Amino acid sequence: MALKIRLQRAGARNAPKYRLVVAEASHRRDGRFVEGLGYYNPQPKGQEKRQELNLDRVDYWLSVGAKPSETAHNLIKRARKEQPEAAQA
Repeated sequence: MALKIRLQRAGARNAPKYRLVVAEASHRRDGRFVEGLGYYNPQPKGQEKRQELNLDRVDYWLSVGAKPSETAHNLIKRARKEQPEAAQA
């Protein structure tokens, strides 16, 4: 069972939102998944957050052997950079 960390599209047409999920590589993009790890909103409005990830669970799945997609990898890197700022506030 090859696991991937990837984005799953949600939201309306022209207003995309994405969930970061762990899914089996053979499953469809918006199909069944093992666990949700957070979300990414490329077009936040007002007080909405751009992204929120549970980095503890991301680290667990990476240690078990899940491979992130290129976009998921970039989002995880961005979340790690922003994490110390959130801890100080």
